[in-house]
Amino acid sequence: MSEVSKRISALSPEKLELLMKRLEPKAVQNFPVEVIPRRQIRSPRVPLTYAQERMWVLYQLDPSSSAFNISLAVKLEGKLDVAVLKRALATVVRRHEVLRTTFDVTADGRSFQSVHPPPSYWPLPVTDLRHLPQSERAPELRRLVSAEAARPFNLQVGPTFRTSLICQNVDEHALLLSLHHIIADGWSIGILVREITVLYAAFAAGAPSPLTDLPIQYADFAVWQRQWLQGEVLQKQLDYWRRQFTDLPGELDLPTDFPRQPVQSFRGEREFISLSEKLSAQLKVLGQREGATLFMTLLATFQLLLHQYSGQDNILIGTNIANRNRGSIEKLIGFFVNNIVLRTNLSGNPTFRQLLARARDVTLGAYAHQDVPFEMLLEDIRPERKNHVSPLFQVMLVLQNAPFPTVEVEGLKLSLLDSSSETSNFDLVLFMTEAGRQLTGQLDYNTDLFTAATVRRLLDRFQNLLRAIAADPEARIDSLSMSTLAETAQLTGSFNAPFEESY
Repeated sequence: MSEVSKRISALSPEKLELLMKRLEPKAVQNFPVEVIPRRQIRSPRVPLTYAQERMWVLYQLDPSSSAFNISLAVKLEGKLDVAVLKRALATVVRRHEVLRTTFDVTADGRSFQSVHPPPSYWPLPVTDLRHLPQSERAPELRRLVSAEAARPFNLQVGPTFRTSLICQNVDEHALLLSLHHIIADGWSIGILVREITVLYAAFAAGAPSPLTDLPIQYADFAVWQRQWLQGEVLQKQLDYWRRQFTDLPGELDLPTDFPRQPVQSFRGEREFISLSEKLSAQLKVLGQREGATLFMTLLATFQLLLHQYSGQDNILIGTNIANRNRGSIEKLIGFFVNNIVLRTNLSGNPTFRQLLARARDVTLGAYAHQDVPFEMLLEDIRPERKNHVSPLFQVMLVLQNAPFPTVEVEGLKLSLLDSSSETSNFDLVLFMTEAGRQLTGQLDYNTDLFTAATVRRLLDRFQNLLRAIAADPEARIDSLSMSTLAETAQLTGSFNAPFEESY
């Protein structure tokens, strides 16, 4: 048992509950004392953050790609005042400099971002579908939403934030919001929708904006990050990651339906999973007993699943962490999210309880060293770069916040429209969401590698593992296999052997 495990096992129930709250990766709390100042020189050229720098490189490799678009459609039911909505959008764009930012390089090849003046109004193109028969409007809406999500951005010319409105009926609209990942992340979307909603309500009632001024802008964070993350601060963080990647294992050797292509296409689809309330509760209780969060329990199980499919003991999975661990950036739209790598060793046929302790210790260490941008980590570790596979990890697990709730404001009801995914930036990305008493999720997958039937079986097996673990966490991981004889034969086949049933 590690020192961390010993200390956690000795905690009282009250202190254990407090620890669970503090371990949530999305939480913004216990802010460091460093104050991020406003930049003194309002230069038209601001350096990129480390995360933006890598995104800029990826964009330059394929400017026509939409793989890093962030798009959503908000359904608006009720009497909509379009003029008020435009005013709310313009106010949000004035508040957040990053929404009016473009990117370029100097003559000597250095990248920079430029903040443009705030607009006097915000353009909101409207597409009216009322000329179509009622039966054709919903399919046309879906087509338009997909087309907008697939439309690439020109980061040098801009805009990097787009909005449009689709009218289906007098009292039914869809607001489409699209941003490039270089200026935003998932947390930012929550801020964006909340501010639009708050401002619309205020302006519709004839009131001024109730939003307080932002202490800093994203460009201020970019300048500060470049100055702060160096020297002893950087070395302490990098030393941890260097130890984590000693004897770096090769890529995750999952069997696929199709051979890998020479270059990743990022084409994707998704399948869904829903756990019962009973199983969801059992998993939470199991984690609490072991001093682990729900994320850690899901991580250990997902790594076990990948271990069974690949036959490898060292399993590396990526995850997103909000990285908003300073109070002044909590309410900023921007690209803060960071990828961290969780490497767990499954050798020795441990019990699941022992495996969960390993996953917990790995996760705690990663959270404590989350300030190193993934881009900087790649430059330091220098893993072998291959065009056909993502560096360090090929599979991700993300535990998301509760989905966007239905909101009613000034005669309008707002809710998110369902949308399909046509991209996957990794081989597999499992998103799990805790909504109420039930865990639900979706698995985005690369369609160049897997079929829908394969991914469906993988999710079914994941759910079977969760049930077995909840029933008997003392079971050794070798005994937790849910394989049929046919599936076992497939698992031991060649790397590119398809996941086909054989009887």
